[in-house]
Amino acid sequence: MSDRISADICIIGAGSGGLSIAAGAAQLGRKVVLLEKGEMGGDCLNFGCIPSKALIAAASRAHNMRTAGAFGVSPVEPEIDFGAVMDHVHSVIAQIAPHDSQERFEGLGVIVIRAKGEFVSPRTIMAGDAVIDAKKFVIAAGSSPVIPPIPGIEDVSYFTNESIFENRARPEHLIVLGGGPIGIELAQAYMRLGARVSVVEADTILNRDDPDAVDVVRKALDRDGVKLYERTKVVSVSKSGSCVRIETGAGETIEGSHLLVAAGRRANLDGLGLEKAGVEFDGRNLKLNSRLQTTNKRIYAVGDVAGGMQFTHVAGDHASTAVRNILFKFPSGRRDNLAPRVTYCDPELASVGPSPREAAKFGKKVKIVRCDFADNDRARAERQTDGFLKAVIAENGRILGATIVGEGAGEEIGLWSFAIANNLKIKAMASYIAPYPTRGEISKRAGGAYFTPTLFSDRTRRLVDILSTFD
Repeated sequence: MSDRISADICIIGAGSGGLSIAAGAAQLGRKVVLLEKGEMGGDCLNFGCIPSKALIAAASRAHNMRTAGAFGVSPVEPEIDFGAVMDHVHSVIAQIAPHDSQERFEGLGVIVIRAKGEFVSPRTIMAGDAVIDAKKFVIAAGSSPVIPPIPGIEDVSYFTNESIFENRARPEHLIVLGGGPIGIELAQAYMRLGARVSVVEADTILNRDDPDAVDVVRKALDRDGVKLYERTKVVSVSKSGSCVRIETGAGETIEGSHLLVAAGRRANLDGLGLEKAGVEFDGRNLKLNSRLQTTNKRIYAVGDVAGGMQFTHVAGDHASTAVRNILFKFPSGRRDNLAPRVTYCDPELASVGPSPREAAKFGKKVKIVRCDFADNDRARAERQTDGFLKAVIAENGRILGATIVGEGAGEEIGLWSFAIANNLKIKAMASYIAPYPTRGEISKRAGGAYFTPTLFSDRTRRLVDILSTFD
């Protein structure tokens, strides 16, 4: 016999978006059912943001040991226990896991069912032995790695981000297919932890970012020893003894001990019974309105399944939008255009809003302001002067976008995200007082740079001349 449950909200997926909605709705007194067929916490906690940043932190410590000579500290080649590195990674996951656990959410009053959910009608889902009828549904099923249809790839062993953190043996030579954020972050980390690494990318690496900023990252990867094969098509993958062999369209052969596939991600829409729910999709993307509603207005979608940028913070903002629409009946639209994007390589590359190239494409009259970390005193003191800030400013002075590449860029971009979300003008950046010496001064410097041509113009000089006569 199946258990029949009536709920206010039923959520498919216990990742960032699903957990945020479940916690908010339950604490507001709603009856919530949360379905999760895999790990609580979703991709971010178990296979994405958290383990990758923990691995990057370990790699950074190793890199610092090798590069301390400029500070008068004798550099040494670190002894790396790769198994212990992975113990560190999993200990970080374990520290965060209780916040996302089934026990915590059941403590909030959420009914958690660890089973796959599938719609059987526009208002009903089947999950394991349970049948759930709900007033509203939220699809927060996340995404999975895309495995490109390369001849021979099905015959070799390979990692994705969902499996590589279970590997406790350091690869001798890791080949990374894909030069996007995941591929580049892991490539640099593994290189710094003692592996040889090659990255094969059909386009250029980080091709959605500002080319000038990407060039700073590219040079850093080259210094670290990462071998980049850009604009390189893979025509076949095969075994070569205990190794993996890559054949490229240019006739090159690349052999490595291990293969990581980081060629993008695809929304988890298969097997949800969307047709029975009256939800239209084209096999890859749901048809959504600005309020994140599907064609069945009782069903919402958040996070990776909603299309657009696949980031935890975007999923979290989608959750807020869904809660406002579902519980407070307040019409609220998605705000993906306000979300910052960060690649946590070294140096970090962060951006928000349109890049200079994108702004020009939209036909906006913009001014580009650039400030280099080479002119920042804190960066000089730390000998980390690579990188710059570029700000995109509208004709009326409103801040449209920013790109920062450099140490700590992911932290610095937050100020620009705040400014754009609140429709601030560049005058706000020029007006605030930045502590000295900090990297954050670069934002104030950008604000000042915008006004420099006017401030020191002939017209302003004449005005000062006139005012000086009143002394």
